[in-house]
Amino acid sequence: MTNALLHGSLRGRLIRVQITLTKSALRIEVSDPRGERLPCPRIAGDADQFGRGLLLVGALADSWGVLPRTVGKTVYAEWDLPGRSDLPMGARK
Repeated sequence: MTNALLHGSLRGRLIRVQITLTKSALRIEVSDPRGERLPCPRIAGDADQFGRGLLLVGALADSWGVLPRTVGKTVYAEWDLPGRSDLPMGARK
C-alpha cells in the first residue's frame, strides 16, 4: 500500500485494496493508476529509510506479482493456507 501511495498515485485517481480469503489462500491486492511504473525490488542501504517493502513481501508471501489493468496495475501477494482447505470459512482461526 505504501508503494502505491508513494509511487503509483495520481491526483483524482483512487488506490484500491482488496483482501480475499478462500479455503486455500489469502490474497491481498493493491491497485493504482500508474501502469507504467512497475514495482521492482531493490537493495536498500543501512541508512535508507525506504526500499525494503517488496523484499519483505517476497520473503513473507508464497507468491507475488503484477497484473496490468485497463488503467494502471494491480500488485498482489498470496499466502497458501496448507491444511485448511477442508475447513469451512467460519471454523478458521
